[in-house]
Amino acid sequence: MKNMAQTTLNVRIDESVKQQFDAFCTDVGMNSSVAVNLFVKAVLRERRIPFEIAASDDPFYFQANQERLKKSLEQLNAGKGTVHELIEVTGD
Repeated sequence: MKNMAQTTLNVRIDESVKQQFDAFCTDVGMNSSVAVNLFVKAVLRERRIPFEIAASDDPFYFQANQERLKKSLEQLNAGKGTVHELIEVTGD
């Protein structure tokens, strides 16, 4: 493989997060530069972020709520639902 020119990528990260990341990398036998390079190469190879990114702070997306919504939809589709008027409540 031919030598490729190297460059530097500067990233700002919380100091304690970096320390934890460095410790993890050491535990698995690499340094943070190697880990970041692996990530970048995976992104380029797969043409996507190689892990799921989700809005986990929004309760709508919590697993329990999604299961409840799915169950409710199945009940509605089976004709076991009740139609309700949407009532808008104002703060007047």
